[in-house]
Amino acid sequence: MADWRYKNELIFRISLALSRLKAWWYFVRESDRKNIDRRFLKTHGYPMDWDNPKTLNHKIQWSKLNSHKLEYTALADKLAVREFIARELGEAYLIPLLYRTKNPNEMKWEDLPEGGFVVKANHDSGSYQIFRDRSEVSLDVLKRQRVVGGYPRIIIGSIGSRSIAILFREVLIERLLVGADGKVPNDYKLNVFQGKVGFIYVSVDREGSNKRNIYDRDWNPLHFTWAAPSKDVTKLRGEEIEAPALLPEMIRIAERLGSMFDYVRVDLYEVDGKIYFGELTQHHGGGYDRILPLEWDYTWGELI
Repeated sequence: MADWRYKNELIFRISLALSRLKAWWYFVRESDRKNIDRRFLKTHGYPMDWDNPKTLNHKIQWSKLNSHKLEYTALADKLAVREFIARELGEAYLIPLLYRTKNPNEMKWEDLPEGGFVVKANHDSGSYQIFRDRSEVSLDVLKRQRVVGGYPRIIIGSIGSRSIAILFREVLIERLLVGADGKVPNDYKLNVFQGKVGFIYVSVDREGSNKRNIYDRDWNPLHFTWAAPSKDVTKLRGEEIEAPALLPEMIRIAERLGSMFDYVRVDLYEVDGKIYFGELTQHHGGGYDRILPLEWDYTWGELI
């Protein structure tokens, strides 16, 4: 997998040198552990435990400092991961890619598709823009948005605090998935522990009620929340929804993709009888989203 985006040996050597430089800088300035310790306690209300991590959030933090495989960083690249999915599952599971560019300043209005589409950056998490049609787009405004503008062309990035690699920043445009009802589909986030789906976190009706429901692998409701501290958890859950028709296949796909990780979140969509891949996430919420009631944090931590 590592040769997808890192074929040049020189890039490997530069990445290694930058990794050592970054580690030295953290040592001089302040250790990663101290930074995480302080924020973790403030966020979760219980201390980080590096020697005997027990909760899921403990183990996400531990992974950030100790899982340094280069291919993990490659899988965080929204373009590189498409190559992996095409090989593992087949191109039919990929959301159609309509446009890509390494220089967003060269984007032209006619480059934008006429139907619905989503604009993303290959290296970033959480920033994207949805458009139902290019008639909604002011290209000048779009180029000033975070998803397109404001980043260098080469990203010295990481998925762990000291796991550093070079990503060549690109902007990509994917087809907007829309169901027969005209709505954006639910986002099924299958959380995989040691190759087995433990629970499914669903973003429901994202353009409408925008709720968050959680189910076990047999689609029984699980009554806990996993959200940023700023969220009002009393308003997160919506009305119960039916299981997706292709749930067994979703679980099979998630467990196949998750077999290489201790823990990973596999995001999938179901649209008109087809499953589409969304993304792989190893560090949900950076390990700072609260799991409440707290006993569930320990429950899922035991599976790793």
